[in-house]
Amino acid sequence: MSKWDKDYITLCKKILKEGVKTPNRTGISTIKIPAYHLEFDLSKEFPVLTTKQLYFRQAIIEMLWIYQAQSNDVRWLQERNVHIWDEWEINEDGLWIATQNVPKNGKLEKQQIVKDFGKEYAHTIGTAYGYIVRKFKLIDKLIDTLKNNSTDRRLVISLWQDDYLKTAVLPSCVWSTEWDVTDGKLNLWVHQRSCDVPLGLPFNVTQYATLLLLIAQVTDLKPGVINWSIKDAHIYENQIDGIKEQIKRYDENKDYPSPTITINKEIKDFYKFDNSKQLKDIKIENYQHMGPIKFPIAQ
Repeated sequence: MSKWDKDYITLCKKILKEGVKTPNRTGISTIKIPAYHLEFDLSKEFPVLTTKQLYFRQAIIEMLWIYQAQSNDVRWLQERNVHIWDEWEINEDGLWIATQNVPKNGKLEKQQIVKDFGKEYAHTIGTAYGYIVRKFKLIDKLIDTLKNNSTDRRLVISLWQDDYLKTAVLPSCVWSTEWDVTDGKLNLWVHQRSCDVPLGLPFNVTQYATLLLLIAQVTDLKPGVINWSIKDAHIYENQIDGIKEQIKRYDENKDYPSPTITINKEIKDFYKFDNSKQLKDIKIENYQHMGPIKFPIAQ
């Protein structure tokens, strides 16, 4: 069984045992703990859960959408049969419509909300994620600095830019990364302001592990350690049964090996990695899992 599965199940058990029921904007209460920390040594294991099926193709393509294509256009994902962001897509009239809890007289009250982003943002998620990466040339600056000044202590990518929050459909959950090189190894610290543990976290971990490996390859560095900092680690109430099933699987089956990742070693330019539906340059191999578990999305 992978270390990542063990650490993940430990987190899930902690939330179910110690978590506090908390209302939120989605109208579906969560069981939450205020903070948590994880660590992944990529020289020892590539983190992909085996206690449930992870759709790693979709996860990696979403990561490339943000950091390589640097796009906020949901149609780019849909063309590759990735529908993660469909619920947050601004419609062709520039409107985004959802039913959410909104603050009123000190309480949360369910209402239909309509946000007008303007037609120039039709089919996008507004000024979030890839929009920020492109606008501030964040990946270009990171790669250039790693190649030319790898001891720099200002290797920070922040997707949380105050001037662009109001025009973002959903401000970045994984909002910041800090990078450093120690003894020839590229290390990463990930900051997550809000963590949907059943749905978001498994995707996010595999995504950022892949991102580190790609950046390490094009900067001639070895992969090191990811430290992962979570605020508000939560499970939605309608996800609890699924998590209990996943915990049961772990407790009953402890012999699934960790999968491996293979990256096309000929690629030395981050923008040259294939981001098509086939994801030709990045392959997850020897992936054995215990089957899918369907978790509902809370908008």
